[in-house]
Amino acid sequence: MNRFERTISVLGRSQSTFSNYSRHVASMALHFGKIPTELDVEQVQEYLFMLQKRSKTPSKTYFKHCVYGLRFLLKSEGLPYEYLHLPSIKHEKKLPTVLSKEEVWRMLKSCQLLKHKVLIGLLYGCGLRCMEARSVRLQDLDFDRQQLKVVQGKGKKDRYVPLSEHLIRVLKVYIEAEKPKTYLFNGQPVARAGGNTSSTLSTGFDSRYSQRGVQWAVKQASKAAGITKDVCVHTLRHTFATHLLEDGLDIVSLKNLLGHEQI
Repeated sequence: MNRFERTISVLGRSQSTFSNYSRHVASMALHFGKIPTELDVEQVQEYLFMLQKRSKTPSKTYFKHCVYGLRFLLKSEGLPYEYLHLPSIKHEKKLPTVLSKEEVWRMLKSCQLLKHKVLIGLLYGCGLRCMEARSVRLQDLDFDRQQLKVVQGKGKKDRYVPLSEHLIRVLKVYIEAEKPKTYLFNGQPVARAGGNTSSTLSTGFDSRYSQRGVQWAVKQASKAAGITKDVCVHTLRHTFATHLLEDGLDIVSLKNLLGHEQI
């Protein structure tokens, strides 16, 4: 596992990538009672087939991440992909779900908590990824220049995105009411089964709103707004980009706002 973590880190992947892939590798190891590199090809194929059948979503995300995790494991052990006969993952070309401006407004109005209203406002108004929204600090907000500094987004790049006057007004009300300390959106540590809150704090809780908390807030708001489209956190980022394009923003400026390397 140390070699596995070192390989992922040296290749420039994030800690969350290691946590994600290591869970899949560990799950496979527990299933067979041995390290995946000690399995024969038939066992690997049977396990992947089981994951495929168990997946309830068309994207089969769990299946794909298991394959990706095994690829990194093989790389860390100096073994070729062919060693376990891992399948290639075909990237599906699907159009993203995009909300109308009226649907976004309905989501904002349906939020019962000011925190969720501000969260959804930032995700849509600034085109943030989930991790970027969770990582916004008070020091990243520049109300005078009407900008938000996105620190170390995907690809470890900083960027500035504009803040609208409406969003700034709501942010000021929220900060005055909630009085956050470091991060704009604070979370609460949740005790693990058989443990307590203090043990959770010792495992790396950093006071940020959790990923699941953000996902839940978006799902609840879309449900309360009566939206029948399949809405997730990233839907708001797609919607941000689409609305700007429809309003006439040039593609290069949009690329920079989104923090993309290429158009």
